[in-house]
Amino acid sequence: MHVSFDGRRSRIYDFAARRLLRGFYRRLADDIAATAPQGAAVLDVGTGPGVLLVELARRRPDLQLTGVDLSADMVSAATRNLRDVGGTAKVGSVTDLPLPDGSFDLIVSALSLHHWENPEAAVPDLARVLRPGGRLLVYDFRFAPFDALARAAREGAHFTAQAPERTPVRTGIVFLPRCYRYVMAG
Repeated sequence: MHVSFDGRRSRIYDFAARRLLRGFYRRLADDIAATAPQGAAVLDVGTGPGVLLVELARRRPDLQLTGVDLSADMVSAATRNLRDVGGTAKVGSVTDLPLPDGSFDLIVSALSLHHWENPEAAVPDLARVLRPGGRLLVYDFRFAPFDALARAAREGAHFTAQAPERTPVRTGIVFLPRCYRYVMAG
């Protein structure tokens, strides 16, 4: 399933992410900031309006932040939102990331995996842009295709440094009290 966040939908989602989901993104940023290596290059896949990167920049100004999203409108919103804190955003697909090999220490994705058309096809490209010893942190709903990621990683011998870990995370959102953090290491 591919959901397009263009035009009016991108403006609505930008508003919702900055206002209604801000607490959730703050919780994720706290978690990521606690695990990111000093001076790490961090990629946010499915960055949307870049709210997670903004919150992460406020906690860890030492990080080099990049966001990628399919929607040019979302990338425009992310660029606008990141203007005061640094970081960049570009249009790209999780299955064909417009980034050099081995360029990130940490890859994160928040509430995006369940939108990916082909999560299995994303694994090789995520592994390609991750530096040796890097980690992938995916935060998403219980029904997101985490098992598809694990299967593709096993079959392609990607993310073999440790067994994947799935743990519940409190969101702070009344109508969605919990999501899951899925960790894979390269």
